[in-house]
Amino acid sequence: MAQVTMTVRTDANLKSVFTNLCEEFGMSANTAMNIFMRAVAETRSIPFTIGKRRDTRQEFGDLLDAMHQAAVERDEPELSMEDINAEIADARRERRARRERAVL
Repeated sequence: MAQVTMTVRTDANLKSVFTNLCEEFGMSANTAMNIFMRAVAETRSIPFTIGKRRDTRQEFGDLLDAMHQAAVERDEPELSMEDINAEIADARRERRARRERAVL
């Protein structure tokens, strides 16, 4: 089968990361690209799911909103930063005490 050259434009950092990973996998970037193209040709599809990038910031905001709404529905007071920090400090003290008991 005749060999041809193909040029692909990509970000320099992405190319470096890709090339290094391919080497870790025991192959060249050229071999990896050939495997990818062969898989696309054989399956007549992209061999992984392509989807919309998740906006984790939005998901986090939605989660906070849901937690706030649940607290309102349970008639729980909102916590101040001081309250939150006190709860964190208490949890750390309890964890430290459990570890110390486990050592004894």
